[in-house]
Amino acid sequence: MSIAKAGVIGLGAMGVQMARHMVKKGFTVSGFDIAADAVARAADAGVKIANNPAEVGALSEIVIVMVATDKQVEQVVVHSGMLERLAPGAVVCVSSSTSPETARELEQICEARGIGFLDTPVVLGQEAADSGTLTVFCGGRAESFEKARPVLSAFGANVMHVGACGMGQLTKTANNMLLWACMAANYEVLTMMKRMGADIPKLIAALQHSSGANWSLERWGRSTGKWAEKDMDVALELAQDAKVPVPLAALVDQLMKGINQQTMKALLA
Repeated sequence: MSIAKAGVIGLGAMGVQMARHMVKKGFTVSGFDIAADAVARAADAGVKIANNPAEVGALSEIVIVMVATDKQVEQVVVHSGMLERLAPGAVVCVSSSTSPETARELEQICEARGIGFLDTPVVLGQEAADSGTLTVFCGGRAESFEKARPVLSAFGANVMHVGACGMGQLTKTANNMLLWACMAANYEVLTMMKRMGADIPKLIAALQHSSGANWSLERWGRSTGKWAEKDMDVALELAQDAKVPVPLAALVDQLMKGINQQTMKALLA
């Protein structure tokens, strides 16, 4: 059975773009957000605005949750009335970054009601959300993944099933640890080279053809580093639970506290 109706809860900078691409691909999309400006942008993009998350559930076969924190995700999925309004066989996809344990707990709650659950965090940032070319890491049951894949593919150029529930979040954590390590290394190197008189834009262009090339360097000055602190907190907590030493990640956590879009752009001046 083809999926025609989808919902998005959390219509911020990322969520509204995901919803917009879903509308463009022909889905009937319902959405909810507590912010009036987010609601207005979504309505302009063709999203049917619901009065609350429960109403999104009543109108949707696949629901994307894109809010900020684990606590907000739990509030939406468990306590908003959305779950009770979803029809059996519907699938909840949490695209927020959460802990793997939160994802696994929510899967159990959803499945007890006959609802599928996937953790579907996204990577590549705002530009990819705007262009509909996000990468989506999906953890959960294969049947839920196959059901939700057409909706996820509306805004994701690469939609990958990476294993059981929680593996989407673990895969994103692995990505984030590498991303912020690269960004911290790039910042250190570019700061040193600028001090020694290098033309930084020319240096970056040259390095793109070298073994030192990386995604963060290619986009230098366009990334924000906005979620580094949260991402590294998640990574370090997971390492603590697994009793795995991650001294480089601990150092990156500290270094990223002083790196943001303003400090990165300053090197280009």
